Amino acid sequence: MNLSPLNAAVLRSSLPVLFGYLPLGAAFGVLFSDLGYHWLYATAMGLFIYAGAGQFLAVGLLANQAGLMEMAIATLLINSRHVFYGLSLMSRMHNRGWRKWYQIFGLTDETYSLITSTPIPAGIDPGPFHLRITAINQAYWLLGCTSGAWLGSQLEFSTDGIAFVLPALFMVLTIEQYKHLRDIRPFIAALVIGIGTLALISREHMLLIAILLSLSVLMMQYAARHHSGIQAGGAGHD
Repeated sequence: MNLSPLNAAVLRSSLPVLFGYLPLGAAFGVLFSDLGYHWLYATAMGLFIYAGAGQFLAVGLLANQAGLMEMAIATLLINSRHVFYGLSLMSRMHNRGWRKWYQIFGLTDETYSLITSTPIPAGIDPGPFHLRITAINQAYWLLGCTSGAWLGSQLEFSTDGIAFVLPALFMVLTIEQYKHLRDIRPFIAALVIGIGTLALISREHMLLIAILLSLSVLMMQYAARHHSGIQAGGAGHD
């Protein structure tokens, strides 16, 4: 089968997400099937919600019969990081209309990592490239959710340890981001902030506080660089 240069580049770039999303989505599907719902609900969540950490969180909340308000607040807190992702990508949005809205909807940690770290192949328009990256990543996730939920409804096996695939995928993406940036300082700052908030703040609130602290550090770094640039420009002008 002959693929266009655009589709070939998308498939090649998305392979790390493929190998992460299929087992991760299947893990979610298996855990979701333990709740006793029809496996098609897992497909619907992957299609209309499409939030890895949020869907894993939903499994725990549904298992503990959490109320709608509790689920809404918990989901808002765990997915609030996407606000900062989205703001940082506003200047890189090459799509318009429904394509732009779908790219906003389909923004995940892994898609963000690919968009920000993958060079645009020569001769390929960034808009369609980013749009198809977003779409194929959701297709991987949807396939994983559906297959895992269906298998979980047909077979009985232990789900102990399955949820570890989520932090494992984040570790791989962190390594890839470091290879792209070649700057250890953001990762050290994230590590210090994460450990500090985990030690000093309750687990229920540490995620949002860690995100706010990380954003504050990034803003201070940006302000310092901007101030240094103004000073350097003024010195050069003199």
